[in-house]
Amino acid sequence: MFLAVDPAPDAVAELDRALQPLRQAPGAPRWSPLDRWHLTLLFLDQVPGVRLTPLLDAVGPAVGAAPPMSLAMAEGGRFGSRRRPTVCWVGVTGDVAPLTALADRLATAARGVGLPVEDRPFRPHLTVGRWRRGQPADGDLPDRLQGHRGPSWPVTEVVLCRSHLGPVPRYERVTAWPVG
Repeated sequence: MFLAVDPAPDAVAELDRALQPLRQAPGAPRWSPLDRWHLTLLFLDQVPGVRLTPLLDAVGPAVGAAPPMSLAMAEGGRFGSRRRPTVCWVGVTGDVAPLTALADRLATAARGVGLPVEDRPFRPHLTVGRWRRGQPADGDLPDRLQGHRGPSWPVTEVVLCRSHLGPVPRYERVTAWPVG
């Protein structure tokens, strides 16, 4: 499971257009389907059934305390080195400080109900592709998004999703909370 913010449809469409010239480039990553694009605020892994209701009760106030926010997707980057990139991502600009504070409150809420939370700084990004190990990889590809800035969009809700792995991975929307 994970807690996330979904970008607005016009922001997704604009980013998809910006990525079109890169999609068939040699060394491109395996691109993520547009319907799976989201900004993960907190990865929760498996949530035992006994912890789900307390988690839902704790997340509501954490989200409710967030001010109205507006974000835009901008620039590109990678996790991993240029020679061995692993993830191609697009960054976020706009109300990043309140978004980071929200992610911190969500981590505190999850810890408060006994869920393990990774201890690393929140880095807002949208994963758009992953390079496969052992396949040719052009780690300079995200640099072609320098100067890209998509349209601003309001953050209207935080969504709790469940991942379903398999031949056709998908995300199931469990519930959502309005922001602000």
